[in-house]
Amino acid sequence: MAADARNPLTGTGPGTQGAVPDGRERRHAPAPAGGARQGHAARLSLPGEGGAAVRPAPEPVLLTDTYAPHDVPQRLVAHGCWYPSADPGGRNVAFICDRTGVPQLWTGPVDGDEARLLDADPDPVTEVSWSPDGRWIAYTTAPGGGELTRVLCVRPDGTGRRLLAGGEPGASAYLGRWAPDGSAVAVTVTEPAPPGEIRTGPDGPVAAADLPAPAHTGDWAGRDGRAVLLGGAPLTVTSAVRETTVIHGPRTATAREHGPRALAVYLVDPEGAQAPELVASEAGAPTLRLCALSRDGRFALLRRGPRGNREALVVRRSDRTVTGAVRVADGDPWIGGFAPDGRTVWLRSDHDREFAALLAVRLGPRGEWLGQWPAAARPDCDLELLTLRRDGLGAVLSWNVRGVSELEITELPGEVPEGGVTVRPAAEVPAGASRGVPLPHEVVTRVAATADPDAPVVALSGSRRRPGVWWLPHGTALRTPWSSRDEDAVPDAGHPPVRPFPLRPVARDGLPLGGWYYRAPGRAPGEPAPCVLHLHGGPEDQERPVLQTLYHELLGRGLDVFAPDVRGSSGYGRSFVDADLGTRRFAAIEDVAACAAHAVVAGLADPQRLAVMGRSYGGYLTMASLVWHPELFRTGVAVCGMSDLTTFFAGTEPWIAESAAHKYGHPERDQDLLRALSPMSRVDALRVPVLAVHGEHDTNVPVGESRQFVRAARERGLEAELLLLRQEGHDFRRADNRRLFRRTAADWIQRHLTSRPVA
Repeated sequence: MAADARNPLTGTGPGTQGAVPDGRERRHAPAPAGGARQGHAARLSLPGEGGAAVRPAPEPVLLTDTYAPHDVPQRLVAHGCWYPSADPGGRNVAFICDRTGVPQLWTGPVDGDEARLLDADPDPVTEVSWSPDGRWIAYTTAPGGGELTRVLCVRPDGTGRRLLAGGEPGASAYLGRWAPDGSAVAVTVTEPAPPGEIRTGPDGPVAAADLPAPAHTGDWAGRDGRAVLLGGAPLTVTSAVRETTVIHGPRTATAREHGPRALAVYLVDPEGAQAPELVASEAGAPTLRLCALSRDGRFALLRRGPRGNREALVVRRSDRTVTGAVRVADGDPWIGGFAPDGRTVWLRSDHDREFAALLAVRLGPRGEWLGQWPAAARPDCDLELLTLRRDGLGAVLSWNVRGVSELEITELPGEVPEGGVTVRPAAEVPAGASRGVPLPHEVVTRVAATADPDAPVVALSGSRRRPGVWWLPHGTALRTPWSSRDEDAVPDAGHPPVRPFPLRPVARDGLPLGGWYYRAPGRAPGEPAPCVLHLHGGPEDQERPVLQTLYHELLGRGLDVFAPDVRGSSGYGRSFVDADLGTRRFAAIEDVAACAAHAVVAGLADPQRLAVMGRSYGGYLTMASLVWHPELFRTGVAVCGMSDLTTFFAGTEPWIAESAAHKYGHPERDQDLLRALSPMSRVDALRVPVLAVHGEHDTNVPVGESRQFVRAARERGLEAELLLLRQEGHDFRRADNRRLFRRTAADWIQRHLTSRPVA
């Protein structure tokens, strides 16, 4: 069936822009466009036991087929392809592609031109997984571009599309792994939980404190145990949200009251022939994802916990007993899997280490934790991606080496010791053969195993190309024909993409920092340039040498870009990630000034023409830099940033708040600290024009955070605007919105850096 009326490909005409009465807030409507612990006996909760009332488990709901042929209208030449998942034969790939202007689900052969759009609905796709038996492709979408997601399945020929989870108003769901035989796929759903009671055991309710404690809490969160919001209040039912108004002096912010909520993991049969099976549930969980099932189905590997406190749980499915847990690294949620016999778990973990490594965990017959040891490690870089081979006897490892990926295909040890050894030195572990794979571009974002152990499929990004999917048969990197060509990276551009070079600033307290500097084309050597400091989000994200169309836009205006990694960024070890916790965040704000000074002293940047810009946490850091260093920058662009940490905690999603409490401070116990860290507390120091940009459906950082900062700037007589992007959440996914954002931001910065400074 061709795309229906909801498909943006069938629309015509440009997008529209409106304005609030004062003409300074612009709202855009997008154009139609195509410490490890052993021996746990904790039991995960089972909603419904003990008389608790819960909603029914997910059931598949048939939807109208919306697949389309490959020759869709308004096809973009410069498009990205990412998140590949291979079919059982390894010659066809399901992937995400934005060639219609929206990230959607496509399939195509690794060595053929014919790519096909499987779901023409306009909702952006975020995850993809092809079933092991080849019968289904499961994927996650974000309706309206917002933060609440749902899980669907479709046949590889585009028929049989059905909704598996997340279809109820206010509900959300995301993907887990398939059962090894392809009979069911795991989904995590939001679900009610009885207040104050998160699970039930043979002798009645079991208290929350009896669940296994996190494997690692970190210095900041560890002051009084788990890093939780409001003392461990359960998560919430979104449909029960009731908006209230919280007054903070002359400004207001939206807060919300919620009912209790849990996260639950089910195995769902896409055919609907078998009832969904509950695997685990936990109230108050910020994340809970099923990452693997053993081949015999006896054990499940779960990932849970907030940022900075992730851990892996091995669960015995027969009685839902947690047999062991260990800290795992942040970043990619697919943390590992089981060996073929189910007695060894391979994990990407930074347990007791500065950098994440390949960790082997040996299990007993009933899943008991016998021992663990590093099987592959590097002393100065993280194992960033771990993908097990289809036969479970090998793996593909992607290492993050100072921001650049190195890919390694390795055989896993066939036999591992079973003694009561908790940790063995890496030198004592039998090593398998491994080989490096040369890559044509700098960064690997995903690895998909195929039937051929020596021919994985990888998603690559680079400083001079759009994201694409590559096939690596026996070490030869072959671009899939449906991925855009390198020469089409920026069509109709006046200059090719710029390859950045690394800079290594030093913080004012002596901490080494990092980052990448982009020099505008045609700039004479030694000529100080107008420069934009761009600050990434997270805070645990990392600047990587990949094509950023925003940077390309700025460089085309004659503006240099310096993208630093201040403390709190990943890629430099756990200590660096934790170096901004709590009161140490003031030092991260100082790092921004140190990075600007480094670019100036190096003769790259003009000290009279500096701007600061960033998204999410980078948006917060932008606002903080403008009020902590008011004389340093000529202007700033804050994107989806937090302006007041108190109102942020009041308005964000509860699971976001739980992670944020670990990073910034607890909203009850640390009110003074949160107030001192908030840009709004120092807004009187603001001296320069500011542009804020926000997605209208952002519930991670509510749009009120941008509104109150812009309003405060205007009240102080400064030029300030808010660009509100329609049908976007915390991430901007639609091509027309991304284009409007980068052009608006570049226009703003160019105007303020090239005009005569105010005396």
